[in-house]
Amino acid sequence: MSSSSDPSRTGGMERKKKGAPIKFLVPLIYAPALPLIRLSLRHQPVLRDRLFGLVLAGAFAHGFYLCCFEMCLEMVGFMAASLLEFLRC
Repeated sequence: MSSSSDPSRTGGMERKKKGAPIKFLVPLIYAPALPLIRLSLRHQPVLRDRLFGLVLAGAFAHGFYLCCFEMCLEMVGFMAASLLEFLRC
Protein backbone atom coordinates (compact mmCIF):
# COMPACT_ATOMS: atom_id res chain seq x y z
CA MET A 1 0.00 0.00 0.00
CA SER A 2 1.61 3.24 -1.12
CA SER A 3 0.51 6.36 0.57
CA SER A 4 1.30 9.94 -0.34
CA SER A 5 2.28 10.57 3.27
CA ASP A 6 5.03 7.93 3.16
CA PRO A 7 8.20 9.74 4.37
CA SER A 8 10.58 7.54 2.37
CA ARG A 9 8.79 8.44 -0.84
CA THR A 10 8.65 12.22 -0.38
CA GLY A 11 12.23 12.56 0.86
CA GLY A 12 13.78 11.30 -2.38
CA MET A 13 11.90 13.57 -4.74
CA GLU A 14 13.43 16.89 -5.68
CA ARG A 15 11.67 19.82 -7.19
CA LYS A 16 12.90 20.86 -10.59
CA LYS A 17 13.66 24.54 -11.03
CA LYS A 18 11.76 26.20 -13.81
CA GLY A 19 13.23 28.94 -15.94
CA ALA A 20 16.73 30.03 -16.82
CA PRO A 21 19.40 30.63 -14.20
CA ILE A 22 19.89 34.30 -13.38
CA LYS A 23 23.48 34.25 -14.63
CA PHE A 24 22.21 33.82 -18.19
CA LEU A 25 19.71 36.69 -17.84
CA VAL A 26 22.24 39.35 -16.80
CA PRO A 27 22.94 40.39 -20.44
CA LEU A 28 19.31 41.50 -20.66
CA ILE A 29 20.21 44.17 -18.10
CA TYR A 30 23.48 45.54 -19.43
CA ALA A 31 22.71 45.25 -23.16
CA PRO A 32 20.10 48.05 -23.12
CA ALA A 33 22.22 50.03 -20.66
CA LEU A 34 25.03 50.56 -23.19
CA PRO A 35 23.02 52.63 -25.72
CA LEU A 36 21.26 54.47 -22.90
CA ILE A 37 24.62 55.52 -21.49
CA ARG A 38 25.72 56.84 -24.88
CA LEU A 39 22.48 58.74 -25.46
CA SER A 40 21.85 60.16 -22.02
CA LEU A 41 25.41 61.35 -21.33
CA ARG A 42 25.93 63.02 -24.70
CA HIS A 43 26.98 66.33 -23.14
CA GLN A 44 29.45 64.79 -20.67
CA PRO A 45 31.90 62.88 -22.88
CA VAL A 46 34.44 62.02 -20.17
CA LEU A 47 31.86 60.49 -17.82
CA ARG A 48 30.10 58.84 -20.78
CA ASP A 49 33.23 57.13 -22.04
CA ARG A 50 34.34 55.99 -18.57
CA LEU A 51 30.93 54.59 -17.65
CA PHE A 52 30.55 52.93 -21.05
CA GLY A 53 33.99 51.34 -20.68
CA LEU A 54 33.20 50.08 -17.18
CA VAL A 55 29.90 48.51 -18.24
CA LEU A 56 31.54 46.97 -21.30
CA ALA A 57 34.39 45.58 -19.19
CA GLY A 58 31.81 44.12 -16.80
CA ALA A 59 30.03 42.49 -19.73
CA PHE A 60 33.26 40.91 -20.95
CA ALA A 61 34.14 39.75 -17.42
CA HIS A 62 30.72 38.16 -17.08
CA GLY A 63 31.15 36.38 -20.42
CA PHE A 64 34.59 35.17 -19.38
CA TYR A 65 33.12 33.87 -16.12
CA LEU A 66 30.37 31.98 -17.93
CA CYS A 67 32.70 30.43 -20.48
CA CYS A 68 35.87 29.70 -18.57
CA PHE A 69 35.02 29.47 -14.88
CA GLU A 70 32.17 27.01 -15.40
CA MET A 71 34.37 24.92 -17.69
CA CYS A 72 37.18 24.93 -15.12
CA LEU A 73 34.80 23.77 -12.39
CA GLU A 74 33.59 20.93 -14.61
CA MET A 75 37.19 19.92 -15.36
CA VAL A 76 38.12 19.97 -11.66
CA GLY A 77 35.07 17.85 -10.85
CA PHE A 78 35.98 15.40 -13.61
CA MET A 79 39.59 15.22 -12.45
CA ALA A 80 38.53 14.64 -8.84
CA ALA A 81 36.16 11.86 -9.90
CA SER A 82 38.90 10.26 -12.02
CA LEU A 83 41.37 10.48 -9.14
CA LEU A 84 38.91 8.85 -6.73
CA GLU A 85 38.24 6.09 -9.25
CA PHE A 86 41.98 5.57 -9.70
CA LEU A 87 42.55 5.38 -5.93
CA ARG A 88 39.80 2.80 -5.49
CA CYS A 89 41.49 0.35 -7.88
